Amino acid sequence: MRKLPMMLLLISLPVLAQDADPAKCTDLEEYGQLDFWLGEWNVYAGDELAGTNRIEKTLSGCAVLEHWKGAAGGEGKSLFFVNGDGIWKQVWVTEWATQPGGVKEKTWQAMDDPSQVRFQGRIPLPDGGSYLDRTTLTKLPSGEVRQLIEFSRDEGTTWRAGFDATYRRPD
Repeated sequence: MRKLPMMLLLISLPVLAQDADPAKCTDLEEYGQLDFWLGEWNVYAGDELAGTNRIEKTLSGCAVLEHWKGAAGGEGKSLFFVNGDGIWKQVWVTEWATQPGGVKEKTWQAMDDPSQVRFQGRIPLPDGGSYLDRTTLTKLPSGEVRQLIEFSRDEGTTWRAGFDATYRRPD
């Protein structure tokens, strides 16, 4: 009898462990929590165009993919997904991945306001330190979305805005 290579066996284990009839992500309420943000957007900081963003569901609705393009150049991508514990996560990557903030990993934070979602994480620094970073998305009555990215260097006692923008649908 021929033995399978160990790597093939390890790759196959998740497939073997799947439920015969798993729930579809599109049928589960938690996978719709970012639906208000889906679509094509022009992003404004004040009256100035900061960039464009396309937010889309992917992988049969099991993840949300963000495609950011800054008006002055630069781009970034985020993958939002629900982990095995049922908690939303975000992984943000830019072409400046080797710099602080060029890669971010954030976790969903509970909010009292149902029109808001928040993700928070830590930005590691080269000296071994870090600071808190959070993004709050607010669904506005106009159908626009406000994105506020803040940071705290005192473990959340005070927060400073790093990016405050409004998402508007293109005309």
